[in-house]
Amino acid sequence: MTAPIGEIAAVYGTPVYVYDLGDVRAAHAALTRALPAGSALYYSVKANPHPGVGAVLAGLGCRAEVASTGEIDAALRAGFAPADLLLAGPGKTADTMAYALARGVRRISVDSPEDLSRAGGHGTDVDCLLRINADRPIVGMGLTMTGTASPFGADASWVLSRPEEFRAAGRARVAGLHLYMGTNIADPETLFTQLAASARLAGEVVRALGPSPSEVDLGGGFAMPYARSGPRPSLTGLAARLEPVIAAALPGGTLISFESGRHLVGGCGTLLCRVLEVKPSKGRTFVILDSGVHHLGGMSGLRRLPRVVPEPVPVGEARRPGVLRDCVITGPLCTPLDTWADGVTLPELRAGDLVAVPNTGAYGLTASLIGFLGHPAPAEVLVDGGVVVSASRLELGRVDLGGSSERALHRRAAAAPESSRAGPAARPGGAAVRARA
Repeated sequence: MTAPIGEIAAVYGTPVYVYDLGDVRAAHAALTRALPAGSALYYSVKANPHPGVGAVLAGLGCRAEVASTGEIDAALRAGFAPADLLLAGPGKTADTMAYALARGVRRISVDSPEDLSRAGGHGTDVDCLLRINADRPIVGMGLTMTGTASPFGADASWVLSRPEEFRAAGRARVAGLHLYMGTNIADPETLFTQLAASARLAGEVVRALGPSPSEVDLGGGFAMPYARSGPRPSLTGLAARLEPVIAAALPGGTLISFESGRHLVGGCGTLLCRVLEVKPSKGRTFVILDSGVHHLGGMSGLRRLPRVVPEPVPVGEARRPGVLRDCVITGPLCTPLDTWADGVTLPELRAGDLVAVPNTGAYGLTASLIGFLGHPAPAEVLVDGGVVVSASRLELGRVDLGGSSERALHRRAAAAPESSRAGPAARPGGAAVRARA
């Protein structure tokens, strides 16, 4: 990255995420060159909902894939048009759909006839993309989304055997298809294989459903190194191989779209933090940082965090010649689970040293345990051409929903459906227990 990271750490403190907007533009240019001509590209907002990052991609013509009311708001704040949003996810409530429709979103990915019915029950015309769960997985994907038993999509065999259940419901009609078999696929051959398989399966489903779809979203799976050094994988030649497969499988005039999160923004981010202490304990060395799994957790609650080894950032002095062996890299949380790496060898570090974790522009802060223990979130700094253009901090807050009195609680209990009431009723400050044989 080109920004003066030592100065950024001095001004904004650590930990601090630094996002290089020039890298976002370069990633978008490379990916659009690699995709079939005329295709559309969705930015998966879950990768990084920072409005400044999203604004760059909105300005470049990306659409946005969102999965919650918060992501809808983030996408609209970033400048994405409501018509360019696709609401997706396996657990969309009627309230979430109503929220989206009230803000002008008219395209929803649906996973079942029940989901389609929810989309069509709001008095608004909705064009839906029916998500398909392939009957066979593709081997070699980083994280399998479909092709196995999955909450995502309707099984292809189900759709093909009973297509009449999947065409329309209420004001919602199925106008296209959505397929996403796996994510973070580093092998180019595996990536092509799963996209080609998705195109062929989409063609089979189109012939069963009819009429010709307006859009087929083939998903993504475009890889990016996470929290370690490494270049963005090249996708050269992908379009030339995919275009004839798509042409043979799908009707002409169908808009082909793709999705990407980590490939677009993963390389733009660097997490800077400082060494608080280098401490020996029973023959081992603990390197304690001012950041941990609450700032870079990578779905740590789901055991998805790979080993993270920060890199020293020399500021004003040459790198020291010594090494530290058998190190445990930990953060400031009062739990032994706050560990980035165990048993690693590091260059010599001392308290106060600045270290960096590269390729953390995707699945960084908001994929972490930011609510645990109440530490402040890191600053997030946007740089463009080496110049700081924005600095902010995400804060968690509590919103008063009102009606905290005992009388109001009883009113709520009386109004609740019978099936949702707990009994015997528990009073504030007390407890109720029901014994069962």
